[in-house]
Amino acid sequence: MVDTLTPAQRSARMSRIGSRDTKPEIMLRKALHRLGFRFRLHGTGLPGKPDIVLAKYQTVIFVHGCFWHRHEGCKVATTPKSNTEFWSEKFLRNVARDERVKRQLEELGWRVVVAWECDTGSSRKAEEAAKRIAGLLRHTPATDKGLSHHG
Repeated sequence: MVDTLTPAQRSARMSRIGSRDTKPEIMLRKALHRLGFRFRLHGTGLPGKPDIVLAKYQTVIFVHGCFWHRHEGCKVATTPKSNTEFWSEKFLRNVARDERVKRQLEELGWRVVVAWECDTGSSRKAEEAAKRIAGLLRHTPATDKGLSHHG
């Protein structure tokens, strides 16, 4: 597929992509809240500033965009055709940072859950993801580490 935007237009569009309060994040938060979970947002005192912090369960949730965080096997996790070296390096740095942050949080005793954009982008999908996460929280001791939701 040919990019119909100029480099300046593409740059302007990409710069507007936010890292907080994204649609998938809001959908998952609403679904978790409906299930009775209470949480803090954007854990500023924690490594990586997790999107959702469930302190009662010693659990944090990252709602990752499939494109930016390279959701393996997802059709959204494509690599742009132009400037591929730049993008490949950027994606490698993102994934390495995600792994480093996950390890740091686990060392601090936090359980880390990753919810992917493609699994939370609609009300129905967000409800399903929230129910899977609720199952992890309610049926797994908080001392278990490294649980991930990958879809």
